[in-house]
Amino acid sequence: MRTNLNVPFAEKDDAKRLGARWDAARKTWYVENKADLSPFAKWLPSQSVTSGSAEPSPQQRVAGKAQTNAVTIVGSDYVERPRLCSCLPWEVCDKCRP
Repeated sequence: MRTNLNVPFAEKDDAKRLGARWDAARKTWYVENKADLSPFAKWLPSQSVTSGSAEPSPQQRVAGKAQTNAVTIVGSDYVERPRLCSCLPWEVCDKCRP
């Protein structure tokens, strides 16, 4: 049985010493076939996902994506200027040069 872990980069060596393994394809730490997960308690997800499949749950897939119904909050002095061209904001082309 596979259990994915939320291990911060700074604690990866501790997790590895305890027997956790790195899944490069999914970019996550995990343990398999461990009856006692108490040494890994601080890295367990809030909802302990211990399914036999390595496929993430729908909630986990949505959590990694940006929400499309987000609200943009701007300051009172913010003035939105119309886009004159389709160049990237950090690039300046002849159309958008002041």
